Amino acid sequence: MSFLQMITVTDKAAGELRTLLERKGASPGSGLRLAVRKGGCAGWQYVMEIAAPEDGDTIVEVPGARVIVAADSAGKLQGCRIDYCDDLNDAGFRIDNPNAARSCGCGTSFETANEPTPEPEECR
Repeated sequence: MSFLQMITVTDKAAGELRTLLERKGASPGSGLRLAVRKGGCAGWQYVMEIAAPEDGDTIVEVPGARVIVAADSAGKLQGCRIDYCDDLNDAGFRIDNPNAARSCGCGTSFETANEPTPEPEECR
């Protein structure tokens, strides 16, 4: 199974990503780079930025845009679904991650069931 099949980007998220890339004047080849780093109140924290791919990253093409999965985070992001939420009090890209055994209340960090969780931080 390829990463294209293992990571899903909703139509709404793809449209918002295209708009964001245009508004930021992103360089050709760049996209939404998604990674996981130690941090957050549940131990692992999502990191999203507009950037070019780095060596070993996986590129998921969506119509008119791309999502770039950091090579060192691919295992924790396998099977995730990226959506865009535009609630009145909170808007942004959301990750539905089947690898998350527990997510924090603020929705930006998680812990996995099959590996040690880093020391949690305070929610922001």
